Amino acid sequence: MRKRTRAGLGVLATGITSVLLAGVAGAAPSPGASGVGDPYYPNAGNGGTDVRHYDIRLTYQPATDLLSGTTTLQLTATQDLSRFDLDFGLKASSVLVNNRPAKFTNSTGDGELVITPATPLAKGQTATVVVAYADTPSQVKIDGVAGWKKTPDGALGVDEPQSAAWWFPSNDHPTDRATFDVSVEVPDDVAALSNGTLVSKTKKRAGWTRWNWRSTQPQATYLTSLEVGRFEVTQSTTPDGKPFITAYGADLGPSLDAAKASVERTPEVNEFLASKFGPYPFEAQGGVVTSGISFSLENQTRPVYGARNFAAGANTSLIAHENAHQWFGDNVTLGRWSDIWLNEGFATYAQYLWSEHTGEGTADELAQYTYDSHPADDKLWKLLPADPGAANQFDGAVYDRGALAVHALRKTVGDESFFKILQTWQKEKAGKSARITEFIALAEKISGKPLYDLFQTWLYTSGKPAVGPNGATPKAFAASAATVKQAPKSYAQIQATHELLHAEHAH
Repeated sequence: MRKRTRAGLGVLATGITSVLLAGVAGAAPSPGASGVGDPYYPNAGNGGTDVRHYDIRLTYQPATDLLSGTTTLQLTATQDLSRFDLDFGLKASSVLVNNRPAKFTNSTGDGELVITPATPLAKGQTATVVVAYADTPSQVKIDGVAGWKKTPDGALGVDEPQSAAWWFPSNDHPTDRATFDVSVEVPDDVAALSNGTLVSKTKKRAGWTRWNWRSTQPQATYLTSLEVGRFEVTQSTTPDGKPFITAYGADLGPSLDAAKASVERTPEVNEFLASKFGPYPFEAQGGVVTSGISFSLENQTRPVYGARNFAAGANTSLIAHENAHQWFGDNVTLGRWSDIWLNEGFATYAQYLWSEHTGEGTADELAQYTYDSHPADDKLWKLLPADPGAANQFDGAVYDRGALAVHALRKTVGDESFFKILQTWQKEKAGKSARITEFIALAEKISGKPLYDLFQTWLYTSGKPAVGPNGATPKAFAASAATVKQAPKSYAQIQATHELLHAEHAH
């Protein structure tokens, strides 16, 4: 190696510094990407920005489906930005960035609002973005999909994997979570429901009431909901002092009492789930039941339930499923939409746990019956829970085979390690997004067991897993298959629940 003098090194260092500074000075701001790179939904989310807070202030007229107002976003640039996108399908009338008018193009068909600020944003710079708009959401389709659900007395901004773009501009991907203030003015004879706590109801003009909601914990955009209609709204507190708000559509008819007998037990269900998963993660609890949808969705703090789910009577299994998502899906969100098993596998397994808790069939019995009920050539064994494809995210196989994978993990590592894994996952990943591979790594770390083959078999490999001993394979689910001659009491309800859960909201 040739020796260099100190002076020579100084000259070299100065030269390098000059080149680097010249490179920085010459770097021009560039556009943010139109999506975050999720293979299932290439345009979902946006590159170059991180939204910290949404303030949504709207007026909605059910008679005409006119939605108007503003959304104010507090965001941070994650790169030097010449322009950036927001996911939005309605017609914007103006955009301000840091109080200055910004140029924008509003291509409603693909759901991209492209904003060019008067002055580029530097990496790390915070910005206040105000989007004003007025439109009829029920007439809007994004990539051929209608996400807004007009009802006879109002409307529903509820769907998965996307619903936000039909009522507020956002960075619409689970990896960018934010806090929310949602304020919606509606006619006096209807309610406007959303997430979190009801901060206030105010009147500023005759015939109209403004409902003001606040979510203080990080929340994914698809979990942010709006339900407008004639609802019976009740407010109370949970045993541990959290606001508990429920709402029941005026048209539930004979299903009303069954809906109440289910949803009003939410604090009881959550207390049980907390004993398995760790403390309930949010500031409020509740539920909304509507005839406007057939499926149900785990909107943060306040799941929304399709009234059809209560047509046959009370359905606390569904309450367990959607509220398990408050942990698996809401507290810890998806890193990519292909990671849907982290949501649905564990929420379905929560139904097994609730069944066992209520004496309607043990988790072993339910798992064994599910396994035995599907022959080797069934679609259940062909679909891969770890990557089902966008068209099959809400297929029953994701729920049922997904739950079997969770039970196989439990039987392999034992109850002590199993529940420690679940609680540690919730604690370490709280308020964050995560991937399946991260869960596998944590499970191996806590259990001290190699689990690659287990997860490869249950999540990543087509085909019905072979029978074998020790819980990693199905015959250990119950004492023996012969002991399970008919479905446990809750199995039919779980199956019916799954059919409605994924019936309509797959885009």
